Amino acid sequence: MSPNSTYLNAFWENILDKLRNELSKASFDTWLSSTKLVSFVNNRLTISVSNEFAKDWLESRYSALIKSTVQNYLNRPVALTFVVEQEQNYQPEIIESNDQKFGILSHPLNRKYTFDTFVIGNGNRFAHAAALAVAESPAKSYNPLFLYGGSGLGKTHLMHAIGHIINRNFPEMKIVYVTGEQFTNEMIDSIRYERQVEFRNTYRKVDLLLIDDIQFLAGKEGTQEEFFHTFNTLYEANKQIIISSDRPPREIPTLEERLRSRFEWGLTTDINPPDYETRIAILRKKAQLENYIVPDEIITFIASSIQSNIRELEGALSKITAFCMLTNQSITVELAEEILKDMIPNRNQKIISIELIQKTVAEHYKMSVNELKQKKRTRTIAFPRQVAMYISRQLTDCSLPQIGEKFGGRDHTTVIHAFDKISEMKEHDPFVEKSINEIINKIKST
Repeated sequence: MSPNSTYLNAFWENILDKLRNELSKASFDTWLSSTKLVSFVNNRLTISVSNEFAKDWLESRYSALIKSTVQNYLNRPVALTFVVEQEQNYQPEIIESNDQKFGILSHPLNRKYTFDTFVIGNGNRFAHAAALAVAESPAKSYNPLFLYGGSGLGKTHLMHAIGHIINRNFPEMKIVYVTGEQFTNEMIDSIRYERQVEFRNTYRKVDLLLIDDIQFLAGKEGTQEEFFHTFNTLYEANKQIIISSDRPPREIPTLEERLRSRFEWGLTTDINPPDYETRIAILRKKAQLENYIVPDEIITFIASSIQSNIRELEGALSKITAFCMLTNQSITVELAEEILKDMIPNRNQKIISIELIQKTVAEHYKMSVNELKQKKRTRTIAFPRQVAMYISRQLTDCSLPQIGEKFGGRDHTTVIHAFDKISEMKEHDPFVEKSINEIINKIKST
């Protein structure tokens, strides 16, 4: 791999990490996970996508978000060009559904997510052992296997690793990987287009079902009913089921008791944040896989500074490497500290919540917080709501779906629209800029 392509990959990986935090898992996996940065010349990024439909979708729905993310990262304006990748470099390692009407149900397994690339530590040792046992003997023990833990700790990695082993050892087995959100959306579409039989066949005639982020089914009675019957069909046919969540079954709110009990039939195991030694090992493995040359003191600095999850840990390494390649500077601890200043927690920094932002915005515009969350679109309510969404994205680490949820359960595209609209108004209307700055200053001083 050339130094230039190594830089492009590292740079784009870091941008994707930021976008992953802004979008739902289903949206990110469907539209952005397979994109590649082909070139970066004269502040123009050329991004390759898999097909013409994906190109049109990204240009119309996500172009503004990608552009603003890159500009915030580089602190300079950029332009985007999307191109369709001419040829695929590899065949999917997952057996997809024969019914192409549900094309987004079965995703290729991520080639990077294997047992060989998974770093074992005290926080994940038991989960790794259970996953390996299931991979070697599917449906013989631990069925279902329920993995839970915080974001970015390796649940999805283990699920894909299981899929790789089963696909290699049992090539005749049909494998489906899907997120809870995708399952829900596809079920809704099957009802809308009267294709429920096809939808059920897609899921109930598999040998291995990997369903990620099952907590998305909470509160969705129709989806839970459908998944209940899917689970029963597969379990009674002795097919392997693997489920992941951000919390154990008993803590998923509004989850039906019959599902909760079934999730606990097999083995439930948690994954905890990596300890210091494991973080060191993860960073060294990442550097080895990506051909990064990183001094030990930089590895130590990152491992000491970032303790939350593996995704942020690897993102920090990619960010430092990309920056040094871009600027042709040697990596030092001082430089790494400057590069990661927005990622390293400041113990004295005040944590700003969306609730505080809503309260301050509502007071500024002499309205109630409940009005900000309502569906009304009159300007006297819509504009303050957009301001609150804009500030929420500026001052918090919440993802777009999380922000939308705080404003009456709105879609992430509504948050993007609000952010873009207020950004444009600030540029052309000094009064709007002054008002927003006043609100932000009040929030920070509260």
